[in-house]
Formats: sequence, structure tokens, C-alpha cells
Amino acid sequence: MKAAIYHEFGKKVNLTDVPDPIPVANSVILKVHSTGLCRSDWYGWQGFDKDIVLPHIPGHELVGEIVETGSQIKKWKIGDRVTVPFVGGCGECPECLTGNQQVCDFQFQPGFTSWGSFAEFTKIEYANQNLVLLPDHLESIEAACLGCRFITAFRGLVHQAEIKPGQQVAVYGCGGVGLSAIMIAKAYGAETIAIDLSQQSLELARAIGADHRINASEVDDVPQAVKDLTHGGVHISIDAIGKPEASINSIYSLKKKGKHIQIGLLQGTHTQVPIPMDLIVAHELEIKGSHGMQAHRYDEIFSLLDKKDIHLKSLIGDVVNLQGGIDKLMTMDSNPPSGITIIHQFY
Repeated sequence: MKAAIYHEFGKKVNLTDVPDPIPVANSVILKVHSTGLCRSDWYGWQGFDKDIVLPHIPGHELVGEIVETGSQIKKWKIGDRVTVPFVGGCGECPECLTGNQQVCDFQFQPGFTSWGSFAEFTKIEYANQNLVLLPDHLESIEAACLGCRFITAFRGLVHQAEIKPGQQVAVYGCGGVGLSAIMIAKAYGAETIAIDLSQQSLELARAIGADHRINASEVDDVPQAVKDLTHGGVHISIDAIGKPEASINSIYSLKKKGKHIQIGLLQGTHTQVPIPMDLIVAHELEIKGSHGMQAHRYDEIFSLLDKKDIHLKSLIGDVVNLQGGIDKLMTMDSNPPSGITIIHQFY
């Protein structure tokens, strides 16, 4: 099969032929229809993820069709069109047994703990409990937008922050996660503030419904600008990019008893952020993370998409073939894409 593979961290990613994956007992083989290009893939390529063993094929935001099944697979059949959370639970550890597969003790992550979806075919382990059957009307190119970004934003806002109509939400970073968060917050009746360094990204945020926009490159004190817009701060603020400054500014943007949701991944030396604990105590703030979403809760997303007439295609910035995805992966830090890039052709 054709695949994008690298043999050294931070070095050239090659489009080449590799052996097709072979199913094990608890796995299925998917023919990949579409897959998203995520900043997490760039972090992995740079060597920040300790689970990656070289050589490696990235990719975790995938939609595919089952073409082979292992001997233990009872719930799924050849021909099913599915997606999968970027964190797959083993189904047996204490976290999985309480329904929290997103923090499984032995998690499977396509594109990290195993070869991923930047290939014609990919193997998904723990398949019985982690695959998600897609509605017929949801196109594969749209469903790939769910990836890790829309589902993580959904869980962060709905399950972790418990968003309510009329609340105010600040979103730091208007990439795929941030745009998803804005879209979801608007669907739940919230007022949204988009914050980014890129005017182009802010225009995308405006197009999907952001009520206010702040260009952080033009404002000296972003949290104060948020407070000026909201008469004292927001109920919920999200770091959707994974930068120390965004994380700290997000906390300072909150009103009393507000909630900061950390969705963006902080990497390398940036993982340790000096949190203003005095403010957290004095204002009774909450800090929570959002690490993907369990497969058994995807119906909530499908219901939202149907009821609110949300168009995932509006999150897509570009559709490319596999070589185009390689090119964008290797230039992601110097030339970050606007919106979500989808790989839709594998040759």
C-alpha cells in the first residue's frame, strides 16, 4: 500500500510502498477514505510523543471502511463505514469500566501507539469497543473533521464546562479545535470571542459565527480586552492551541467562578505552566482538561449536527492528496494551515 512514512524525527517524510497491515484478534483493517492533518501529527513527527516507534506512519483523524476483521470482532462487519476516537480504550481497565475510555490506562492511539491513517489501509485495535458507525448522510470528508478536534472541543464544552445558553466563551486559537469550539458554543446559544494572531484565522472564525474577534498581535493585554467586551470576564475560556501564553491568558480572561478548559497540547519545555493559583482560589475558578471523547457518546454529536444544522465542511481549509498532506505536515510550524486540512486521495 501507499503510505507516508518517516524514519527519523523531524526529517523527510516519504511517500512510498509498505506492506499492508495484517489484523490481530481484536482489530480491524480499514481502507482509509479520508483523514485529517492535525498539529498533533506535527508534534509526533518532531519527536515529542514518547509512544512513537520509528519508522512511523502518522494520522489519527480518520474515516474508513472495514475490509478485514480479527477473530474476536463480533460487533462489526466488512463494509461498515466507521470513524474512531483518537484515544481507544482497552475495555478492561478501571477507567474503561467506568465509561472513561478517553483516559484508558492502556490506550490505543492510531498514529501514535501504532501506524496511523496517512496510508491506504490502517489497523485499529480494541475495535469492538472503539469504532463508531457513521450515519449514511455524513460524507467521509466531513466525518474526518470530527477527528480529535471537533470531538475534543465538544467534550470540553459540553461535558467538562457544562456550557449553558447565554454564557460567554473565549476561544484562544482559531485552528481546527478553536473553530470547532466556536461552532459548538454557538449551537448551544453562547456568545463567543475568537482570539488569534492571524487575521485570516479570525476571518474564518467570523464566517462560522464568532460574535467578537481579537487579534492578539495588535492588543497588548488580551485578557483585559476580553473583560472589556464581557463586562468582567467570560464564563468559559479555552486554550485551543497549546501555548503557555494562551493558557495563562485564558485563565485571566475568566469571570469569578469561571472555567478554563485546556484542549491544546503543550509540548516540550512548555508543559509546565506557572498557574496563578492565588486567582484560582480567590475567584473559585475551575481548570479542566479535555482528552478526546468516548466512542459510546458520539450519538450526542450526531444529534447536535442534525438538530442545529451544523456544516462540518465549513471547518475545511483544504483538501489534498497524500503527497500534499506530507508537504503540509513538514511546513506546518512555519506555514500553519487555515481550517482543517483533509487528505482524501491516497496515491
